[in-house]
Amino acid sequence: MLSNDLHYVSPRDDAERAFLEALICDEYDRCHPDDRFDDLKRRAQFSKEDLGLYRDWLAVAAMQATDGKRLTAAA
Repeated sequence: MLSNDLHYVSPRDDAERAFLEALICDEYDRCHPDDRFDDLKRRAQFSKEDLGLYRDWLAVAAMQATDGKRLTAAA
């Protein structure tokens, strides 16, 4: 189990990562009009602050994906 300071979403593969990123890309761009999600991803390779922000957004995407599965299963 990951410790609290390392608790974040860890996609299984590139396909899952791409799926999660697709869920949040437009929303990130809307919330940050002077920045783009692709730029955040690039900066995350070099900046721990941007990496943390990127991981936070992936966690939001994972929650959205989980909520969507629950709604589909309940219907």
